[in-house]
Amino acid sequence: MVGMDTITTIEAGLAGGRLQRLFTWLSPSFPVGAFSYSHGLEAAVETGLVSDRDSLVGWIEAIVSVGAGRMDAALFLAAHAGIETGDRTNLAWALERGDTMLASSELGLETSAQGKAFVAAAARIWPAEGIARLVEIACENEREIAYPVAVGAVAAAHYIPAAPALEAYLHAFAANIVSAGVRLIPLGQTDGLCAISELESVIIEAVRSALVADREDIGSATVMVDWASTYHETQYTRLFRS
Repeated sequence: MVGMDTITTIEAGLAGGRLQRLFTWLSPSFPVGAFSYSHGLEAAVETGLVSDRDSLVGWIEAIVSVGAGRMDAALFLAAHAGIETGDRTNLAWALERGDTMLASSELGLETSAQGKAFVAAAARIWPAEGIARLVEIACENEREIAYPVAVGAVAAAHYIPAAPALEAYLHAFAANIVSAGVRLIPLGQTDGLCAISELESVIIEAVRSALVADREDIGSATVMVDWASTYHETQYTRLFRS
């Protein structure tokens, strides 16, 4: 059970417009081009691995629980802690892992392009010392800024607590894949909403697990997602960049 002190801390951390910023940063309208990525789903639909709402939910559940979502959560929390505590080592670790632990070139493009766009927009409209520090360390280490690293660092730079920020991030990540599924399978809007609803508990559990996991316990076990992403690189007809 969550204690009142924890609730008060979270409420204080999301006061003063910070909740609105979080909504804005993770909105489909934020200029990171999230709509152009399917995280390998386009190939999964093409090859029949995903064909209806149930298989879509199962596909995304695996990604969030033991795939890129699990890795993103570790990177997000390391970047958030790095900014929150001023620990350059944590930031450098997150930047390195985010730039190298990639299953395919398209998934690398997906995270690096969105990370770059996110930092650029946030730094311009909501400048903060922590964002400048992230960019500085990335340049020093010659690393791309992965998307979860960017969001985690910016959230910390604006004093948004890690837990609700990570839950919002994973929700947006999953919802974007659902949106791609609605267009690709195709599904109706109601099925899309049902899929998002069914993923709520999955996302909550992913956050809980990430908050107690060791930083070095990072990796994924979604071989078919990785295969689909690689297959997508040479897929003849494509609507998405990944």
